[in-house]
Amino acid sequence: MAAAAMAGSGKLLAAPGDVASPIRLGLASYTFRNFNRAQLIGFAKQLRVLSLNPKDVKDHLPADAEKEKAALADYRAAGLTLHAGGVVYFDKIDDADIRDKFEYCRRAGLGVIVAGDPAPGTLPRIERFAKEYDMRIAIHNHGPEDKLWASPRDVLKAVKGMDPRMGCCLDVGHTVRAGTDVVQAIHEAGPRLFNVHMKDLRDFHDKESQVAVGEGSMPAKKIFEALISIKYPGFVDLEYEVHPDDPMPGVIGSFAYMRGLLAGM
Repeated sequence: MAAAAMAGSGKLLAAPGDVASPIRLGLASYTFRNFNRAQLIGFAKQLRVLSLNPKDVKDHLPADAEKEKAALADYRAAGLTLHAGGVVYFDKIDDADIRDKFEYCRRAGLGVIVAGDPAPGTLPRIERFAKEYDMRIAIHNHGPEDKLWASPRDVLKAVKGMDPRMGCCLDVGHTVRAGTDVVQAIHEAGPRLFNVHMKDLRDFHDKESQVAVGEGSMPAKKIFEALISIKYPGFVDLEYEVHPDDPMPGVIGSFAYMRGLLAGM
């Protein structure tokens, strides 16, 4: 595979401006869902992206406690930190199941849980655990196919009046496909915005039109400006979902473009 060959080349991708930038760039491990943890670590180090948002996919961050412990040891040894985790699906109205998922995230030292498709009836229970564990819940919007959480606005309506640890993960691609102005949504979310999944699309009506960031129509600079204006404290995690068997060319291009934008800001 081309990506594997690239990782083995030993070449590193420079990361100008990452430290000084008010925007912190991270990587959603789902980008490398067809690669194992060792390969993921190699790619992250080549990219000079040391902050990960891992998911229980392949062996990236297994739900099993012993396997998770081994994964965490590997990340520590590689100098990588985990800032959020997910998507974690809260698909049962069951306290024991919810607690298991909070324990999974606490073992990993995560401050943000990216939550997928929780039924509205589970939110009061999740809120109770968010308070107990002092973790932020970032409900992920999944675009027009998602009957509950198409847009960040759907999330914000549901968590209005709840504990401030209840908020959203704004996926920019799904947001624009839902017909929502992504820049305006950032301002509306404000302090309830806990995670951002970054991607680009050529056509805001076509899920399959995803391209490397900077090659499509996503207003990346305006997105960064909006995040800076609300003093967003979290990470912007690249989630590159196309070319799963050879994602590195698009991933490298995406980070180069985002870093170039931030360096110019």
